[in-house]
Amino acid sequence: MDSIRAKIKRRLQKFVELDVNGLRSHILSLFLKVKETTVDELHANITQKYDISRSAVASMVGYIYSKLGVLRSHKESYKTPIVYSLKEEYEDLIRSALESKTSASNC
Repeated sequence: MDSIRAKIKRRLQKFVELDVNGLRSHILSLFLKVKETTVDELHANITQKYDISRSAVASMVGYIYSKLGVLRSHKESYKTPIVYSLKEEYEDLIRSALESKTSASNC
């Protein structure tokens, strides 16, 4: 049986392969850079480069959190927004998936 790490690696590669406009790679690279953020902060950063709604960003983050399993979430109280942070043990998998995407697009 595959390890969890191998499953996550496969899911990450598929997620990045299906990235047609670079948005998925951009979100993952932002998580590598900032380590933790909220959907609002991420949306503000992404809209500098892409025309995308806040709900689309929230949906993408939710997908990365639930299906890929490379994020953790924390909520201080019911009044504060959810803070998503990158699980450190998967940073190398994300980097390699992003590097394979850029090397494949350069060919």
